[in-house]
Amino acid sequence: MKRIILFISKLLPSQRVFAHCDVPCGIYDPKPAQIAAATVFKMVEKIQNDLLKDNPTVQDRNAFVRMVLTKEEHTRKCKEELLILWTDYFKTEHISLFPNLHETFWKAAKLCSKNKQEVSLEAAQELVKAVDEIAEMFKKAASDAAKASK
Repeated sequence: MKRIILFISKLLPSQRVFAHCDVPCGIYDPKPAQIAAATVFKMVEKIQNDLLKDNPTVQDRNAFVRMVLTKEEHTRKCKEELLILWTDYFKTEHISLFPNLHETFWKAAKLCSKNKQEVSLEAAQELVKAVDEIAEMFKKAASDAAKASK
């Protein structure tokens, strides 16, 4: 088997290539994380309002469960989108532009976990704010990259 591979490599020489992401550039966007964070906030509002109902009906209980499931799903989506940006889009050179890059993402990911564990308007607002901060970082990084390529 080794001989076959060596033979093929001599017939079809390859060259080393470098890429900075798994797929072609230009597909990264913080908007899905922002939408997910906004949905978490809205579900927390609805859940808290729903808890104030006296004598909830079966339909009320069903709506409550669906709101909780939606909150859970969107905290997962938010964390997933943030991790993609953190690990695939932002590079070492961005640390000089954003010295708090890793801490910002780490805190935002932790806020996703906190919003899964709690039903807190404060935690949901913090998540929205953290994701918006990351979106601003992304916007600045993308703008700087566009300027550098000209």
